[in-house]
Amino acid sequence: MNGIKKLTYSEQVVEYIKQAILNGELSPGDPIKEVELAEKLGISRAPIREAIQVLAHDGLIDSKPQKAKTIVALTAKQIKDSYFTGGVLEAAAVTEALPLYTEEDFSTLEKILQKMGHLAEAGDPDSELTELDNAFHGILFSKIDNELLIDLCRRSCQGISKFLLYRHWVKLFQPKMIYARHKMILDALKAGNPAQLEKIIRQHYIESGEQMARFGVDVAEEV
Repeated sequence: MNGIKKLTYSEQVVEYIKQAILNGELSPGDPIKEVELAEKLGISRAPIREAIQVLAHDGLIDSKPQKAKTIVALTAKQIKDSYFTGGVLEAAAVTEALPLYTEEDFSTLEKILQKMGHLAEAGDPDSELTELDNAFHGILFSKIDNELLIDLCRRSCQGISKFLLYRHWVKLFQPKMIYARHKMILDALKAGNPAQLEKIIRQHYIESGEQMARFGVDVAEEV
């Protein structure tokens, strides 16, 4: 039996900062102070720096030389651009991998969709919805034999919806809407229609970007 992997200090810091973003302790534009964080967590600054590099790569921290490290704050246009890019990349990748999806994949996606449907009927946003969304797209990515493309897809806008603006994401995108969008993707996937599949995925991301853009730092709506 394989044991549970023990997180390194830097990995623990990554998770700590992500959680701080999720629970509102850290907001877009807030500084990440290495010394204070190291003292608070009782560790050296080295793993803090490593964690910052990881989070900068993931698009969650703005890390420029000779400048303060801050939680990324995006304008409305940057948010739209991020989602548009994510949609183009994922649509192209999934369409290219279309012949590789199996009946087992469809069955797994159906089960995920059914769980989304149950949450939609309940009408109550739940953290499980995020996990289901991740699982659904994880299956789509599983057939893509291009690590660079997968990395670019996930970095383009995942940090926005899953962390930076998550509290808005769960309010804007109700379970019924999320269920309906993912059902359209699965239906097109099962139909084996590449043109329709690409169009649906791209539109899914474009519409999401337009909604999330309401919370860019230059417009800053509240819901």
